[in-house]
Amino acid sequence: MFRHPVASKTEVQISQRGTEDSRQIPNLDQGARSPAMGPQPEPLAPSELGTKEYWDALYARELSNHASDPADTGTSWFEDSDAERKTTRFLGALAGAPPKATASVLDLGCGNGSMLLALRREGWTGRALGVDYSAKSVALARQVASSSAAAAAASAAVEFAEWDILGGAYAGVLAGEQAGGWDVVLDKGTFDAVSLAGRRLCGLYPGRVAPLVREGGILLVTSCNWTEDELADWFAGAGCFAVAGRVGYRSFSFGGVKGQTISTLCFRKL
Repeated sequence: MFRHPVASKTEVQISQRGTEDSRQIPNLDQGARSPAMGPQPEPLAPSELGTKEYWDALYARELSNHASDPADTGTSWFEDSDAERKTTRFLGALAGAPPKATASVLDLGCGNGSMLLALRREGWTGRALGVDYSAKSVALARQVASSSAAAAAASAAVEFAEWDILGGAYAGVLAGEQAGGWDVVLDKGTFDAVSLAGRRLCGLYPGRVAPLVREGGILLVTSCNWTEDELADWFAGAGCFAVAGRVGYRSFSFGGVKGQTISTLCFRKL
């Protein structure tokens, strides 16, 4: 895998060889193998992409753009890899996953809310909550979701709230039927941003995420800064999760090394 900044809308385009890696859909009822625990990967160098100021400014611009042109819904991270479609299809085909009609879904770092709206279009009608530490992001997501096109496509309401994954009180997201955790928790680029914040905050992230996922529930992490093996080290290596599957993306070769621009790993909460 070749790393590139999380905020890049256009991913590295190099002569692509082959097609998407075939994937075996695991049966969660049969359990999943956790890789051998090893040391955590080396942290990434800090970047402005790891600061709240960066994201507040970005979503303020996108909020203004959407207000002027409702067709401009802002950035959908990893759209060049078709990540939303691939991850929603993966979840729909995952054996042992909770049923679409009732599964509760929490999106960490929801951005413009497009991931949850995509799940709605695929028939996921259970409770859906998107959270972000940027109030501008939450405002944008609500604005996009309330637009006529999004409202027509969504069969049920989607909730959005301001909440900080690293510092927020769990009471803000763990209450009522979700007091014991959510059936599905999504992360599409948020761990990347945390990894660029410096002060080794990425080391705290898996432990903060673990209580959000119910026992036997699903965590799906998509990253452009970490390989599949590194994601497994971060999350399964902490002992709370086991690798339960992967989403295949088109691969390419460069300098004799084969890789892909992003990685998505599925984990099951132990």
